[in-house]
Amino acid sequence: MEKRQLGNTDLHVYPIAFGGNVFGWTINEKQSFDILNGFTNAGFNFIDTADVYSRWVPGNEGGESEKIIGKWIKEKKNRHDIVLTTKVGSDMGNGKKGLKKDYIFKAVEDSLKRLKTDYLDLYQTHFDDLDTPVEETLEAYDTLIKQGKIRWIGASNISVERLKESLATSAEKGLPSYETFQPHYNLYEREAFENGLEPVCLGHNLGVITYYSLESGFLTGKYRSKEDLNKSPRGGKMENYFNERGFRILEALDVVAKEYNTTPASVALAWLIQRPSVSAPIVSATSLSQLDSIIQAPQLNLDANSIALLTANSAW
Repeated sequence: MEKRQLGNTDLHVYPIAFGGNVFGWTINEKQSFDILNGFTNAGFNFIDTADVYSRWVPGNEGGESEKIIGKWIKEKKNRHDIVLTTKVGSDMGNGKKGLKKDYIFKAVEDSLKRLKTDYLDLYQTHFDDLDTPVEETLEAYDTLIKQGKIRWIGASNISVERLKESLATSAEKGLPSYETFQPHYNLYEREAFENGLEPVCLGHNLGVITYYSLESGFLTGKYRSKEDLNKSPRGGKMENYFNERGFRILEALDVVAKEYNTTPASVALAWLIQRPSVSAPIVSATSLSQLDSIIQAPQLNLDANSIALLTANSAW
């Protein structure tokens, strides 16, 4: 397993990022520590979270994931061994959202406090704020980089037009440039990224870190009938994938998984890892057994026939 450079940064990561959206949601602090220990003990070093994780849980206010990660880092004393990223821009309630300069300055301080660190390796625009000029947002990031609070910046959930505008503004104004992009992308969800965003990412050498890399669990293959829908809190949405294309993808995953004596999840992640545009898929796990499928994926070198089978059967 070799590290990959994230875009044009000096950050090098193994090709899986652990997604901290499950912390404080589907797993508690102790379970989160166990998963993080398993992930890093297997040699991985890239952890992704956001200030809003996991505000959607009744009784939560946001920041729960960051707090758990921060406590774990403090306990392990491993901050410099970790590539740590969080995000800004989501609705945190009480008017706390967006990408205006003053809000970013406040939000980053809150994230740093929760994460128990004085710097972030990568700080990402989580959702676009069309009411704020991209130049203002980039100027805020410029200030934070000069202050040493963030090292590099990335973006997620912005349109191809706004991504191009941001990259052009960075070049024209001498401001920091987005070096990573975080799209919703996987074997099932391909069209939006491949039909516009991917060429921009490749053209600017952006490090691509995909979210929903297993499509909320559908690509693990554990949801195949209505009887399977109660297997996890996410199960209720799985019926959306019970269509001809969805089952065709699962069948292709089964064929390749059997050939390589592995799991559909490992195969789905390996397909992403071997995409020329992708640096590291983001994946979550709620148990050590789930983690095993994740950490096996970078070792799985799919041949051209397997990649072609998966790509053809996931065509939209």
